Amino acid sequence: RIARNSVVVRNIFGLFSFNNRVLARNMSLLSRALRKAPKVRFSEFRRFFSDDSLRKTPLHSLNAELGAKTTGFGGWDMPLHYNLGIMKEHLHCRSAAGLFDVSHMLGIKITGADRAAFAETIMPADVQNLPSGTGALTFLPNSDGGIIDDCIVTNAGDHLYLVINAGHEDKDIPHMREHLEQFSGDAAIEECHGRGILALQGPKAVDVLARLTDEVDFSTFKFMTGRPLKVNGADCYVTRSGYTGEDGFEIACEGADAESVARALLENEEVEPIGLGARDSLRLEAGLCLYGNDIDDTTDPVSAVLLWTIPKSRRTPGSFVGSDKILEKIGDRSLVTKKRVGFTNKGLPARSHDKVFDLEGNEVGEITSGVFGPSVKGPVSMGYVDKKLAKVGTELQVEIRGKKRPLTVAKMPFT
Repeated sequence: RIARNSVVVRNIFGLFSFNNRVLARNMSLLSRALRKAPKVRFSEFRRFFSDDSLRKTPLHSLNAELGAKTTGFGGWDMPLHYNLGIMKEHLHCRSAAGLFDVSHMLGIKITGADRAAFAETIMPADVQNLPSGTGALTFLPNSDGGIIDDCIVTNAGDHLYLVINAGHEDKDIPHMREHLEQFSGDAAIEECHGRGILALQGPKAVDVLARLTDEVDFSTFKFMTGRPLKVNGADCYVTRSGYTGEDGFEIACEGADAESVARALLENEEVEPIGLGARDSLRLEAGLCLYGNDIDDTTDPVSAVLLWTIPKSRRTPGSFVGSDKILEKIGDRSLVTKKRVGFTNKGLPARSHDKVFDLEGNEVGEITSGVFGPSVKGPVSMGYVDKKLAKVGTELQVEIRGKKRPLTVAKMPFT
C-alpha cells in the first residue's frame, strides 16, 4: 500500500522547486495524494521516505564532502550530480575522465567445480568457453523468455563473478537459488555485500589508472577482460568495461578501501566525480539499455535487439531458463511484432512513456528513455515501434505534453 501511493507522492516531490509561486500548488497536490492513502499510518509513511531507509555505499561520506546532490535509486542514497552539474559532468567524462560510485550494484561469486555448468542453466552466455579473465554481457531470463536482469559475468579463475543491478537482489538471488536447488552438480552462490565498486570512465581513464597501479601493460588489457590489480596499494579486481560508451574501468575493492582508492583517483586533474544524471545521458547516447526502462521481465531479447548476447553455441532448446520461448522467436520472426530503436527529434526531449505515432496518427510504439544529449547537442531517445517502422530514417511522431511532434528513427549509438 505504501509503495503504491509513494509513486504519486514521489512524482509530486519531483515538482518542488525554489519558485514560491508554484509551492502552494504543489502542496495542494501533495495533500490530495496523501488523502488517497488514508489507511497508511504516518509513522509507516515517514519510515518509507526517511533517509534512514536508504542504504549507503562505502563512499557516502566522501560523496557528501564532494557536494553531491543525492537521490534514492534502487533503495540506495546515490549522487544525482555534484557541483559541476549534469551537463558539465557529461561533457567532462567524454573529454577527460569521470569517477562514478556504482557500489550500489551487487557482486555475486559462483563457486564450485561445476560453476560454469550451473551458470549456463540460468543465463545464455557461453560460460564454459569463457577464457579466464574474460567477461560477457548477458542476462537472467525467466521461463517466459523475459529479462529478469541484465548483468556481466566474468571468469575470475577460481570462481565466476556476476554483477547485478542495484536493488535486484530481492528477485535475482531467489531466482538463482531456486535453480541452484534443482542443479545436481557442485556449485554455490556467495553474495558480496559491502564492497566498493568505482567506474573510471573517459578517454583519459587509462592514463590515470596507470599512475596508481603497478607496472601493467594496458595495451594487452583488452575490453571486457579483468584481472586482480593493486590500485593505490589496495587489492582490487579491475575490468576494462563501463556504461558510458567511453573507454574505462570498473574497480571492485573491499568497502574499507573504497574511499582511499577514490581519493587517489580524484587527485588527478583529469578526474571529476560524476553522478547518476550524467551516467544516464552518457549511456543513452551510447545506445545502452537501462533495466526497468528499456528492458524488463516482459521484454524478450529478440525485440530488444540483444540477440548478440546469445551465442549460437547456446541456441539449443532447454539449454537455459526460457530458452524454448526465446528460440521460438528467433526461428519465427513473425512472432516478433516490435523492435527497440533509437530516435531523434527537435525541441523538447521525448521522455519515458511518451507515445509514438505514425504519420497517419496511429499509435505504433512508446518511448522508454529520453534525454537531451549534451554531446550530440539535441534530444535523443530510445523505445519500441512496430518492426515494419524500425528502419533508420523513418519519420514518425511523438506526443510530448499533449502535442504531436516530428520524430525520426535514428541509428544507435548516437555518438
